[in-house]
Amino acid sequence: MVANKNQIVHVIVVPYPSQGHINPLLQFAKRLASKGVKSTIATTQYTVKSICAPNVGVEAISDGFDEGGYAQARNVGLFLESFKVNGSKTLSQLIQKFENSSCPVTCIVYDSFLPWALDVAKEHGIYCGAFCTNSASICSIFSRIHQGLLQLPLKVEDGLTLVPGLPPFQHQDLPSFIRLPDSYPDYLAMKLSQFDNLHKADLIFINTFEALEAEAVKDVSKLWPAKLIGPMVPSAYLDGRIKDDKGYGASLWKPLSEECTKWLKTKPSNSVVFVSFGSMVSLTTEQMEEMAWGLKESGMNFLWVVREKEWINLPNDLMDTIKEQGLILTWCNQLEVLAHQATGCFVTHCGWNSTLEGLSLGVPMVGVPQWADQMTNAKFIEEIWEVGVRAKEDSNGVVRKQEIVHCLKEVMQGKRCEFFRQNARKWKESCKQAIDEGGCSDKNIDEFVHHLMHANANANGFINITSVKSS
Repeated sequence: MVANKNQIVHVIVVPYPSQGHINPLLQFAKRLASKGVKSTIATTQYTVKSICAPNVGVEAISDGFDEGGYAQARNVGLFLESFKVNGSKTLSQLIQKFENSSCPVTCIVYDSFLPWALDVAKEHGIYCGAFCTNSASICSIFSRIHQGLLQLPLKVEDGLTLVPGLPPFQHQDLPSFIRLPDSYPDYLAMKLSQFDNLHKADLIFINTFEALEAEAVKDVSKLWPAKLIGPMVPSAYLDGRIKDDKGYGASLWKPLSEECTKWLKTKPSNSVVFVSFGSMVSLTTEQMEEMAWGLKESGMNFLWVVREKEWINLPNDLMDTIKEQGLILTWCNQLEVLAHQATGCFVTHCGWNSTLEGLSLGVPMVGVPQWADQMTNAKFIEEIWEVGVRAKEDSNGVVRKQEIVHCLKEVMQGKRCEFFRQNARKWKESCKQAIDEGGCSDKNIDEFVHHLMHANANANGFINITSVKSS
């Protein structure tokens, strides 16, 4: 479906300013643009220069720390409060900027981490949708806690925590904010604040699809209406319907894909272990050493992304011993590496974006979760989707090198190796079908565009489309 060019629909998309949040919301903006919608990303002064996506406009708003963003604030609570005050003011100014143009704002789609954006939209009488960047399962857990349907600490029966619509959780499977609520109070408060005014949103999007989280989706639909529009992964790796869409179009770091590509070309098919822990996770020096020697002792080829500031934590003599076996870089294009035929395994922190990318590219995984929702995602990787294993920590919370070697051999060479690969291929096809023309996610996006067009043309006001049945 493509919007009527004579009826301009303009959507402003407002992400939380971190790589893991910008990427899926920017991808959603590109999907809307491909359907004839004028899409604009409104992001902070600190991140605005990092975004370049064809057919998507980019505008700056302020979080109050324009020179350095969160790193300048150095405090979660301070940053969020400053972003609320300054973001509300500058988003309102941006809406006013477009009011007298040929394309006034039709709708605001905001990251659910920023509930104040909904208030701004309502002040201007603008249609508004929340975008949840976590899985439906995680949304269900935190929404139930917010509504008082679950109490912290969560009740344990026979060693398991039971949440309606979700598989039984062992203690290690629960999000860290729930398992240890006193350890990250500001983050827990932020997670719960997503739901403070969610009932006022005209629509709620979740970056998932029904086949991936069937039971969780049913449960969430009982709590609040939602549209499933995932996976928000660049089109080139799924349906190919958006021209030249090979990357998200946003990078807070300079990619080094050329060096990756040259090295990968020298390796046999399915022989490389790709290791990446995302943009926020920082391993301890002890864990870095165990990972390094585990990769070395596995005897397998490996490509490891280690941020520049963490190189100091690598063993001093590692680089001299890995020779052609391993390549360590400060950054690379994760999608390109996952899509390469040489890649046979993805060692991941199990962030939701990385999890979706691994599934979308059909790569078996070894989960090494660190915090937040990563523990729960790792459970699904191992037990529900069965595309890999989760590495076990010792009593000190460290995954030892022996465990790393064991997991790599199980996924790459063990008796279940082909089982993991078959399941990975199955989920890759499911991801493609969901977002391809006529797929469940594609239909939901089409419905959204259709109703925006209808609402935009309706002089008497907007249509509430939360009543439209979720797919």
